[in-house]
Amino acid sequence: MGKTCIMKIMERAAGRSVQVGDRVWCKVDLASARDFGGANCVLQFEQEMGRDAKVWDPDKVAFTFDLQAPSHSEKVSNNQKIIREFAKRQGISYLFDINHGIGQHVMLEAGLVKPGNVILGTDSHMNLLGAVGAFATGVGNSDVAAAYIKGISWFRVPETMKIIVKGSFPKGVCMRDLLTKIVGDLGAGGMDYLAVEFVGETIENASLAERITLCSMITEMSGKVPLIMPNGAVLDWLVERAGEEVLERVKMLSADENAEYCKVLEYDVSTLEPMASCPDAPDNVKPVREVAGVHVDQVHIGSCSNGRYEDIKAAHDVLMAMGGKVNPDTRVIITPSTTEVQMQCIHEGLVFDFLKAGIVFTNPTCALCTAEHYGALPSGDVGVATNNRNFIGKVGKGSHTYLLSPMSAMATAVNGQITDPRDYLN
Repeated sequence: MGKTCIMKIMERAAGRSVQVGDRVWCKVDLASARDFGGANCVLQFEQEMGRDAKVWDPDKVAFTFDLQAPSHSEKVSNNQKIIREFAKRQGISYLFDINHGIGQHVMLEAGLVKPGNVILGTDSHMNLLGAVGAFATGVGNSDVAAAYIKGISWFRVPETMKIIVKGSFPKGVCMRDLLTKIVGDLGAGGMDYLAVEFVGETIENASLAERITLCSMITEMSGKVPLIMPNGAVLDWLVERAGEEVLERVKMLSADENAEYCKVLEYDVSTLEPMASCPDAPDNVKPVREVAGVHVDQVHIGSCSNGRYEDIKAAHDVLMAMGGKVNPDTRVIITPSTTEVQMQCIHEGLVFDFLKAGIVFTNPTCALCTAEHYGALPSGDVGVATNNRNFIGKVGKGSHTYLLSPMSAMATAVNGQITDPRDYLN
């Protein structure tokens, strides 16, 4: 029987043949930590190994300041200082400070992520880097600190699900709607410790932003890692950033034709409609038309799920099609995923239109994925977001959040109530 992508990746990292269910030690290509949790990784490493101990390879360690950037409290500032000083002592050059953006996106743009890489990170959505064929996974602070010692980590080889996607999206419908549909179909435990390969014509034609979106909520279905091998324009983009080695890795790590899958699902997006994750769980999914008209106090467009330029441009298109102004009683915040995305939005004139419309356009951060950031919701308010989670109180105690696509979110921002964007796009 042939091998799946994850089996080939783990064989490369373990240096031996593997089978589903095996427990293996894998070499780590990158151990990353963010400002939230990163200081604890440093302190645990130094407590166990001593302040003068060296990490196994400073070129395979990265820190990203994305959750609370710039710092909003003295405590956060002190934690960031601990990381900066550790990076300087260790000779770690990959410290992406407060002026960079969301960690996974920043490391991807910097060429640190390649197909087949084993990447650890103190972020439960680290696995979205499977969008370019990497085995990235969110782990605890102790796992990252342990990896600093010998550059290895322990895993069980997961089974693999395959999802085949065909068709073209109708106007007003996008990859986020497909993702929401899948989350609703499978539920919170539907991918329990599974790898999932996304294939099919729709995936082959998808942009990098679309692939990131599709991979961004595998955690919400309890999945281990999504995997999409780069091709076409995405492959060209990755080669430019990460080098020619990417080409050989795609050939070597792609699944065999006779690979065995525990489950195979098929979706045709040509019949898909805008979807919503309703309060208070990502898998509480309904078509947008069924919740249209619900009053909304605040809209946030951004996050690691939908903060790329293409996401923001889609929201801009809806805004301009609906008159260029948001509802005066609705607070609207847009957060680009990285400085590179932010600059593109400025260069293309989107930011001017957003500010003119009454929208707050922020610096690149994880922003309103938690209540630990500016813009937290007060008790009783209803929000709409393009984030990946909407658990009760996630962005403010007593508040409730609907998760929508950037297009549906902007249509909602203009009308002040949940709105199907198809009604306004020609």
